[in-house]
Amino acid sequence: MKVGILGSGIVGQTLATGFIKFGHQVKIGTSNPGKLNDWLSNVGPNGSVGSFADAASFGELIVLAVKGTAALNVLEKAGEKNLNGKTVIDATNPIADAAPVNGVLKFFTDLNSSLMEELQKKFSQANFVKAFSCVGNALMVNPDFGGTKPTMFIAGNNDDSKKAVKQILDSFGWEIEDMGKVEAARAIEPLCILWCIPGFLENKWMHAFKLLKK
Repeated sequence: MKVGILGSGIVGQTLATGFIKFGHQVKIGTSNPGKLNDWLSNVGPNGSVGSFADAASFGELIVLAVKGTAALNVLEKAGEKNLNGKTVIDATNPIADAAPVNGVLKFFTDLNSSLMEELQKKFSQANFVKAFSCVGNALMVNPDFGGTKPTMFIAGNNDDSKKAVKQILDSFGWEIEDMGKVEAARAIEPLCILWCIPGFLENKWMHAFKLLKK
């Protein structure tokens, strides 16, 4: 599969490398191609770099991996026509440009809305699926917890797109819990706040969530 990654930070590079590891072709979209020279030199012929529009046009599947404050602008640069009808994995969180208070991040959304809902409304012909937003980049691909699979919570309106994302998450080593339609992102995105608290307070970042069912 051809995958377009929107975002050249550590999350975008980590996921891009993961997709390449499992045989996919990847193009990272960025406004700063030079920062990816080292990544390009290490990933082989299945990795390439271009503009946001280049990556969105290239990808049969799109991954949005930028700061939440930049998400709308990056999607606009990617181009609506390049997103229409495609699955867009939304790995973003609406983290505000403010320092955490006692380890607790601030969001620019409230509990009655989510960033993914805003993006889905703006780009109504794309199929957004929330994923990879409740764990750090070091654990996104093949998380190792001694044989126990952690849980990735997903949400989105399109069942076919969620099926495609579930297959990806399964190959990446995750247990998947589908929480329903786009509104469920209101619950999934704040998991980022909870996940980050041990990191900010104790410098502990190697953890993930697990849903236990009886």
